[in-house]
Amino acid sequence: MSQVLGLLTDRIAWVTGAARGLGEAISRRLAQEGAHVVMTDINQEGVEAAAAAIAKETGRRTLPLYCDVTVEEQTEEVVAKTLETFGRLDILVANAGILIAGELTEIPVADWRKVIEVNLVGYFLSARAAARVMKEQRSGVIIQINSRSGKRGSFRNSAYAASKFGGIGLTQSIALELAPYNVRVNAVCPGDLLDSPLWTESLYEQYAKRWGITPEEVRRRYEQRVPLGRTCTYDDVCNVVVFLASDQASYMTGQAINVTGGQVMS
Repeated sequence: MSQVLGLLTDRIAWVTGAARGLGEAISRRLAQEGAHVVMTDINQEGVEAAAAAIAKETGRRTLPLYCDVTVEEQTEEVVAKTLETFGRLDILVANAGILIAGELTEIPVADWRKVIEVNLVGYFLSARAAARVMKEQRSGVIIQINSRSGKRGSFRNSAYAASKFGGIGLTQSIALELAPYNVRVNAVCPGDLLDSPLWTESLYEQYAKRWGITPEEVRRRYEQRVPLGRTCTYDDVCNVVVFLASDQASYMTGQAINVTGGQVMS
């Protein structure tokens, strides 16, 4: 069993898109900091396995649930089950998201809308369900996992960039609404997570084929674009998430924090 560090002792957190990758890593780190974690995903088998492993490793309670964040009733049901199990909700990490790239003139409108629906509408529905509880508590933290693509346009990736630009606007807007209730709302904007399933299972091969180079050369090309000279890691992102979720960030709201190794300087 790993050591519980205690920065978030006995806080109740909900992480969306938690079955694997960054969502699983965030869930594990929150538990290591002492939180009990509600983990949701559309991959029910995956999220149940991840939750069981995290509970065993940390000794914290986990609650795995199926949730499609684009379905209003399902986000509300997650919050209801969270209250039934734990009695409160202190932290939401809105991590669920998808990426479907394509040229402007070629991408099917159904794909474009799907990205907006998951990344932006899904964030809205999750935040709204959580906010109803947090307003009554007069406390809480909402964190959206955004992207460096929320700060500048992304080549042949207009749907994703639009959803992430919109996410920052939504973050700032609901931060203004919820500030009187002592609920803080911030976003984290990671750089390229080159060791994530999205890259290792899809993007390396896609870009290698498109550019006529090897997957290893694709990785080096992306690393060379980063002033600090290395890829973004799960730990890099989790460090900022934990800080924003903790009382150490009690005077921060409406922010979109870059975790990009210097790629986005504005």
